[in-house]
Amino acid sequence: MRTVDIRVPATSANLGPGFDALGLALSLYDEVEAGLTGERGVEVSVSGEGAGEVDLGERHLVVRAMREAFGRMGVAQPAGIRLRCRNRIPHARGLGSSSAAVCAGLLAARALAEVEWPDDEVFALATEMEGHPDNVAPCLAGGLTVAWSDHAGAPHMVKLAPDQRVRPVVLVPSARLATETARGLLPKDVPHKDASFNAGRAALLIAALTQRPETGLLLAATEDRLHQHYRAPAMPQSAALVERLRAVGVPAVVSGAGPTVLAFSTSDTQDLIAPEVGNDWHIQQMDVDPVGANVQFPETR
Repeated sequence: MRTVDIRVPATSANLGPGFDALGLALSLYDEVEAGLTGERGVEVSVSGEGAGEVDLGERHLVVRAMREAFGRMGVAQPAGIRLRCRNRIPHARGLGSSSAAVCAGLLAARALAEVEWPDDEVFALATEMEGHPDNVAPCLAGGLTVAWSDHAGAPHMVKLAPDQRVRPVVLVPSARLATETARGLLPKDVPHKDASFNAGRAALLIAALTQRPETGLLLAATEDRLHQHYRAPAMPQSAALVERLRAVGVPAVVSGAGPTVLAFSTSDTQDLIAPEVGNDWHIQQMDVDPVGANVQFPETR
């Protein structure tokens, strides 16, 4: 049996004002061992996050992504697929668990098929499966990414290197929130002044994260008027925590569609976070993952 090992990072999208555009790769990983077998059927085992909950057959998201990739590459579907998934990224918390699964499946299929399939086509299919590129971009590339789609609908991204002083802290609640639910709360149109406000803050955030990660700049740069307050009714605890943290000077936002909260820890704010959080949240300080998804064949490790 041919096997390949894939490691994919958690991601945080939006980062406040960068709705559907900005993403950050985090040092929290799912690991997938994928193999092709001569026996017909699918065998999936899952440990960690999602164990006992996710489908263990053809509907498993990694399997679905592999099937899509084989079809897109023009490669015959294998008789059998075997997966061993070790999941650490919380599900339905706004940390890119579905993007990680999609990217893992696409990269596993490409590695096992042993054909040339360009990175931009992997990115395009990942975006197609996810519906938007803001999480899959940092998952594939690592670092800080800016993603957009051209007039033909093709996704693109630019990878940036955050300043090494940027230290993300994720605050994960026990409650979950489906991305579809969060998106359903967004209005069709927003005021022009709010769009203008966010454009300026998103530009400032790029400068703050890559060149000047000062607390004051990060606090101003993470302000948002496009999505967080519209989604607040679906995650009142997260909205309240963001408000408390920002009130004491901590740059905090909702991570992706929530309900996880992302804070940026600096020398000025690192002691201010825990007192505002309480016992209902899991606090984890992380690094920015600089490389994104990693593919290894067992014999080359």
